[in-house]
Amino acid sequence: MQDINRSIENGYQNTSADMKGLVKDAQSLLSAATSLTGDKADELRARGMELLDRAMGKASQYQGQAVIKSKELAESADVYVKDNPWRTVLAAASVGLLVGIFLGRK
Repeated sequence: MQDINRSIENGYQNTSADMKGLVKDAQSLLSAATSLTGDKADELRARGMELLDRAMGKASQYQGQAVIKSKELAESADVYVKDNPWRTVLAAASVGLLVGIFLGRK
């Protein structure tokens, strides 16, 4: 379970860095293209749009991976609950009690 969480966290950090880099590059290309005219401007705009398209492609790829990981986590949680029903009830009751205590104080 910790391996899955670590994998998700690493994937999120990598995704975030990739997306920020691609978007920043695209923004700089597109802002440079605004001051130019003609073929050079068209070329920079095309490269900027290509970078944005790649960013969107990576985002959809990582979204698919996140869906798969979340389904795996849900399945493992389901198995755990079925294998340990009383432990799960005790944990849920404890969390409910703590939430009730905190809400009762305010």
